[in-house]
Amino acid sequence: MSDNANNLPSWIAEHVALYRTDPDSAHFWDSGAVGGTAGVLPTLLLTATGRKSGQPITLPLIYKKVAVDKYVIIASKGGAPVHPVWYLNLLAQPNCHIQVGRDHFDASARIASGAEREDFWAQLAEVYPPYIDYMELAGDREIPVVVLEV
Repeated sequence: MSDNANNLPSWIAEHVALYRTDPDSAHFWDSGAVGGTAGVLPTLLLTATGRKSGQPITLPLIYKKVAVDKYVIIASKGGAPVHPVWYLNLLAQPNCHIQVGRDHFDASARIASGAEREDFWAQLAEVYPPYIDYMELAGDREIPVVVLEV
């Protein structure tokens, strides 16, 4: 799989590289190691197609498995007023690939809405409480909740 490591901050590129070579170590990421305070978090690798480049772009993202065939991720971008690029890429091309630990899946992304969105948001905020602060930081932007169906 092609990679975008040259365009990523070093700590993200290192996480992707570790995930690919030692998924057991990288699956549960210690966010405190890069200055975070949330502790150990479950992460998956999302590989989406760049909407401009057409090339695969891989990023580690916090997730929660909510059903046998569904994983949920949050397009928070740390509460920035704009959506993350990976989310825009999924809007343009919802077919993607995920790696969860040692398991690999082709997936299709969709945006949760209504009660489903609220339920999944609450579940992810339990996994990573800073999402609650990000909601306020994002201002008028509703932070998308993305369901990856395998």
